[in-house]
Parts: sequence; C-alpha cells; structure tokens
Amino acid sequence: MSIVKEFRSFLMKGDIVNLATAVIVGGAFGKIVASFTNDVIMPPIGLLLGKVDFKDLKLVIQEAIPASDGVEAIQEVAINYGMFLQTVFDFVIIGFCIFMVLKAYEKAKKKEEPAPASETPKGPTQEELLAEIRDLLKNK
Repeated sequence: MSIVKEFRSFLMKGDIVNLATAVIVGGAFGKIVASFTNDVIMPPIGLLLGKVDFKDLKLVIQEAIPASDGVEAIQEVAINYGMFLQTVFDFVIIGFCIFMVLKAYEKAKKKEEPAPASETPKGPTQEELLAEIRDLLKNK
C-alpha cells in the first residue's frame, strides 16, 4: 500500500474527521466565550472594582524612554498580569460552559437509553432437553 493511500485512509477514519470537526467548532466556541467574557462579564466587574480594565493592569519594571538626540527609544518593560487574569477568566468560563454542555449531553443520553429489559424466563438447559429426549425415546 502506498504512503498516499495509507495517509488518505488515516484521514478518512471517523475519529480523525470527528476530531477535525471538534477543533473547528471549539475554535468558534472559544471566540464566542472570549467575546462574552470581554464584552459582557468583565466590564461590570471592572466597574465594581473602580473602573478597572483588566487588560490595562501591569507592573512596570522599566519605563519607556523616548528617542532623543542620538539615543534610541527604549520600550517599556512590564509584566502584564491583567492580560493573564483575563485569560484565566476566559479559561474558567470556557471550562464551565463545556462542563454544562457535557452535563446536558449525558442527561439527554440517559433519556435515550432504553430501560434494561426485565429478565426473560430462560428456556430449558441443554441437559434438560437431552433428558427429555431420552425419556421420550424410552417411552416408545
């Protein structure tokens, strides 16, 4: 089997197609949740904390120095912990949303599953059938 055929077979497996679909949907879902976090949840939280925009929170290690005669400009060096906090909020919200979706999926899956069939009475065992045949043959 050639490499091209093996690769095509690998790509057409159901697991790979499902994974690709999940990655695409997950990327779109991530954008929706990030927008929800940035545009809906964080503004009221920032307002409650004194009109703080989390993205602007940083610890400046070295101030920026503008360019002057013969000296190059030096950019600001800072730890942007506000962006980190924003990313953590995004992660928690995405995790919670995925948890809720999976919980709803499991609940729907349980409803779909048929109730276990009650024990149907079993027929005679092989030994019982052979004994019955033996008795019938004896009686003839």
